[in-house]
Amino acid sequence: MNNCLKPIPFLIIILGFIAGCNTPKKGITGLDDQSAMIKALEWQEANPIFAKAPTDWTNGAYYTGVYRAHKVTKDEHFLNALKDMSIRNEWKPWERFYHADDLTICASYLYLKSIGIDGVNLQPTGSIIKDHLYKPHAWKEGTAKGGKIILWWWCDALFMTPPVLTAYAKLKNDSTYLDMMHKYYLETYELLFDQKEKLFARDLRYVWKGDSSDLKEENGKKIFWSRGNGWVIGGLALILDNMPKDYKHRPFYEDLFKTMAGRLKEIQHEDGLWRTSLLSPESYNHGEVSGSGFFTFAIAWGINNGLLEENTYKPVVQKSWKALRGCQQDNGMVGWVQNIGDSPKPANKDSWQNYGTGAFLLAGSEMIKLHKN
Repeated sequence: MNNCLKPIPFLIIILGFIAGCNTPKKGITGLDDQSAMIKALEWQEANPIFAKAPTDWTNGAYYTGVYRAHKVTKDEHFLNALKDMSIRNEWKPWERFYHADDLTICASYLYLKSIGIDGVNLQPTGSIIKDHLYKPHAWKEGTAKGGKIILWWWCDALFMTPPVLTAYAKLKNDSTYLDMMHKYYLETYELLFDQKEKLFARDLRYVWKGDSSDLKEENGKKIFWSRGNGWVIGGLALILDNMPKDYKHRPFYEDLFKTMAGRLKEIQHEDGLWRTSLLSPESYNHGEVSGSGFFTFAIAWGINNGLLEENTYKPVVQKSWKALRGCQQDNGMVGWVQNIGDSPKPANKDSWQNYGTGAFLLAGSEMIKLHKN
């Protein structure tokens, strides 16, 4: 439903691809990181967009970036946006209790509760969490149709619900929510994680059977979608941020996080941004903000929290954050965001989505912390 992908002349597209989104933009590069993030927030708040409802996953991902920005900066711009959104939405998730996407918005409500904001109503959050985990539904039984054989059958789900469950477990001081999260997480991991490439297939359609598949890139490589893997490693950082250090399954999440970070470092493009098709950069030879933003956030978080070696990984995020800043236009809009989808597709300097702004804010929040260290 993105209206921002407006038709533009072919020559402009070519020139845009050649320039790349790491080209400095006058007016933005002079701002400090926090000011650039506020400008991105203000533009996005003035240009609301969502796929299905104000409580859907797109806004959930966007406001995850907003709450993380507030957590680091304590700036009232971010806090006011969070509170206004929550009141407008009456503290509700979206409507499908069985669908991981519809819990994502609850992360912001849980954050506001955790910092002591008055008037937070977590009853709808608690209700959808319990229904998602325990209420019978056909999805939990699995179906062969479309490869939907487990509850979280697509890798994006690992950003949408596990961080919410981990934050809720912390709030309630109840590890049973972590255990249920781990149960479903392992199902997705075992279904979609490629042990050779150290990346996640988006869903079962992209998992190779043996040495071949009908779905592969023109160069013969497997299809690994940038934003799909961004959802996973960004979600891992959020999970680990709230998971107790002594939780019995924490080593699994730390090992997976470090494995993915190492692989992403290997395939980062020289301009700092990752391509939408991670193993076929020539397919769409330009950087893309949503996947790159989530990668930058996660890797910077790993440095800030001692999971990744600073001398090895700091150059990665310094380069990617500089490139991400170059994708922000003078009015604050963050461009070069691939539209809603489930596989690699192109973007351009004027393509935007709220989750792209969210990824930008997530990345900026950890880069601010990294610069202070």
